[in-house]
Amino acid sequence: MVDALFANVANMKKLYVGVRLRRLREERRITQIALAQSLGISPSYLNQLESNHRPLTAPVLLKLSEILGLDVRAFAEGEQARLLADLRDVFADPAGGETIAAAELREIAGAMPAVGREIVALHRRYRHALEKADAMAIQTELSGGGAPSFAALEPFEQVRDFFDAHHNYFDAVDSRAEALNETLRLEPYLAFESLSSYLEREFDVRVALELLDGGKTRRAFDPASRLITISNHLDAGQRAFQLAIQIGLLAASDVIAPLAVKAAAGSATAERLARIGLANHFAAALLMPYRRFLVAAEAEGYDIGRLRHLFGQGFETICHRLASLQRPGAVGVPFFFIRVDRAGNISKRQSAADFHFSRVGGACPLWNVYEAFSQPGRILTQVAQMPDGRTYLWIARTVHHEAGGYAEPGKTFAVGLGCDIRNAPKLVYSKGLGLDDLSAATPIGVGCKMCERPACAQRAFPQIGRPVAVDENRARVAPFAVD
Repeated sequence: MVDALFANVANMKKLYVGVRLRRLREERRITQIALAQSLGISPSYLNQLESNHRPLTAPVLLKLSEILGLDVRAFAEGEQARLLADLRDVFADPAGGETIAAAELREIAGAMPAVGREIVALHRRYRHALEKADAMAIQTELSGGGAPSFAALEPFEQVRDFFDAHHNYFDAVDSRAEALNETLRLEPYLAFESLSSYLEREFDVRVALELLDGGKTRRAFDPASRLITISNHLDAGQRAFQLAIQIGLLAASDVIAPLAVKAAAGSATAERLARIGLANHFAAALLMPYRRFLVAAEAEGYDIGRLRHLFGQGFETICHRLASLQRPGAVGVPFFFIRVDRAGNISKRQSAADFHFSRVGGACPLWNVYEAFSQPGRILTQVAQMPDGRTYLWIARTVHHEAGGYAEPGKTFAVGLGCDIRNAPKLVYSKGLGLDDLSAATPIGVGCKMCERPACAQRAFPQIGRPVAVDENRARVAPFAVD
């Protein structure tokens, strides 16, 4: 376990974390001399670390994690990159006024992450208040009235940010589901029958199969009659998954409920949404138990097709599970997951790593997740590079959800799964891509309004906060040239 943990931090870039280190030591009321002795280093060396005169090394970080009970990811390079991207979003806002240099933002992200996170949170509340004010102004104009109601965030945004903060992994929920899988000895293609028996035996809940609302409803539970009805429009894997969600709500409420309350921050709607999200996490862990799934994923080179056959679940569900393999001491490839529609709307996103999904404007049209719509059903690969030089391997494919009957519109999405290029050799999808030469990587960004690439011919909007050069005597291929 220690070797695996060391492997995750051995390739860190230099980390200067003096303020964080000093705060953690003072919170635990440990003197510099006592901590230095525990770490096996001199007090002067520890003082240099806390003064940002020397970077934190991997061996010292591992000892800190043991002594102070830290999650190594709290000091990870990816965490700083994610926070830095969020801070750049904040200070790119034209309403912000003064321009903040990138070096200053890096200092905040690296040395004072708690301050940085609070800045990001305050800005999100500010932007949300403006959006609510605009909406109220429109409603007032149209209806002649309206009561002000400023929420910190929309409930779904609260839950999304809560999952992001936990890297899409909740150990108590995941471990409970894994233990139940072992108790029931679930076999993937017999899971529906086994879970039905478990519900009837342990909770006096009967299971029925019938077409619900013409295929528009997947699951319906009536607590009074103790009947759960699953749509017979679903395939075997989907039926089992819906039963597993209900089992999570019934059998794991003691671990789900406290997390949902924490995510909700007082919002009843957010609490219900969080319970649903955590029950879905439980269902995935019940049908794809962590250790078994991780071993299979690594053995198969993270081949989604092979994992589908092994666990009897769909493409999107497997991608979801791959993006949650962040158990301390047994970490899989840190993936980012996204689901979009043809209009570019992001309906799902999860990030176990540091890829930044912009909250300002749309996503990048050069991203292969949008190309997937032109080649439905085919897995596309892409080596993509962000403006800061960070490079990723992305795979993308469409998924389709059929409607209940003729002439009823179904749903088509593109699903993307990505990872840092350092982890790409572990994936079968990296074969033949020439990872040693990244000169042909596709230059993408988090979205036109945030992207720093001045010569992108695909740009739809100018970068926020940068003046545009307007020249009536010159027509450029790349629009919105920077002045």
